[in-house]
Amino acid sequence: MNRPKHHIFVCTSSRINGTQRGFCCTKDSAAVARRFQEEIEERALEGEVTVTNTGCFGLCEKGPVVVVYPEGVWYGNVTPEDVETIMEQHIEGDEPVQSLMI
Repeated sequence: MNRPKHHIFVCTSSRINGTQRGFCCTKDSAAVARRFQEEIEERALEGEVTVTNTGCFGLCEKGPVVVVYPEGVWYGNVTPEDVETIMEQHIEGDEPVQSLMI
């Protein structure tokens, strides 16, 4: 497996037992994660960009939280509608979205 150019982590409030419970989950973070996957597929970026759902990042008041590596950029209050902007501006354009950064 090749190392992806970008790895996107989305807090979906996943717990070790597999249940989703928490703030980000109640704010539709699973839809955010799904939208990233859809955008990756639509842009034919499989292998270059990976999305992973995570447990709590500890910034619940800023959730849903998204972290993009290797840059280590943290985004807060991300909605499914924000995903296209992050993909265009940050992932494809190499410019983090300042208005969403935390």
